[in-house]
Amino acid sequence: MIFTGKKRKAVFFMRSDVYKFSGTEVDLAKIDETAAKVAAYANLGRKEQLRLVLLSEELLEMIPNLLRYGDGEFWIDCSGSKFEIHAVVYARDNLSSLERDDLIGVSKSGRNAAATGIVNKIRVAAETFFANYALTAGSTGVNADGMNAGMANFCQLGMYDSPMGYSQQWSLSNYRNRAAGDSEAWDELEKSIIANIADDVTVGILNNTVEITVKKSF
Repeated sequence: MIFTGKKRKAVFFMRSDVYKFSGTEVDLAKIDETAAKVAAYANLGRKEQLRLVLLSEELLEMIPNLLRYGDGEFWIDCSGSKFEIHAVVYARDNLSSLERDDLIGVSKSGRNAAATGIVNKIRVAAETFFANYALTAGSTGVNADGMNAGMANFCQLGMYDSPMGYSQQWSLSNYRNRAAGDSEAWDELEKSIIANIADDVTVGILNNTVEITVKKSF
C-alpha cells in the first residue's frame, strides 16, 4: 500500500490509496484492509485500529444504493491524531429520466418511513441530496422535498451553511446539538455505533458529487 504525505508544522498529513467503486458491489475486505494499514502506519493501538475499521464499515453501509447512479471512491486522510474517512459518489451525467425519477423517489414518504437508526437516516439524507441534484437536472418526477415528517426533521436539524463550498451540507454534530431536547432522537443517538464513536459525520453535495465524511480523533 502506498501513502502520500508531507510534513506541515511538524504535523504529518497522510492519505491512503484511493479505493474505487464501480457498480453496487463493495469489497468490504479491501476497506477493512485499508483502514487497518492506515491505523498501523499512524501507530494506533489495537482498540483505536478496531474503531477505525468499524467506522469505515459503518460508512460503507450508506453507499451501495447511491452507486446505482454512478461510480465512487473511498479513502482515509490522517493529520496528526485526526482521521477523516471519505466516501464520494459521482452521479453519471447521462442519467436516464427513469433513473432520475427513481432517485427522486427515495425521498417519498413510503420509502423513507422505513428508515430507522442513524446510519440508515444518514444514508437517506445523502440520497435526498442526490435526488435534489436529479431534480434540478431536468426530471419531472416527484419533488424530493416530499419526505415524511421524521426524515424531514432529521435533515433540517443537521443542515448548515457549508464552509467547504457544498451547495448543501448536513452534520451529525449539528443534529446532535439541536436534537438534545428530543428524547426519542436522543435515545436513537445513544444506540448508534457511529454516533457514539465518531466525532462527526458530514454529508455534502456539489453539482453531481455527494461526499460522506466520518471524522474521528484518537
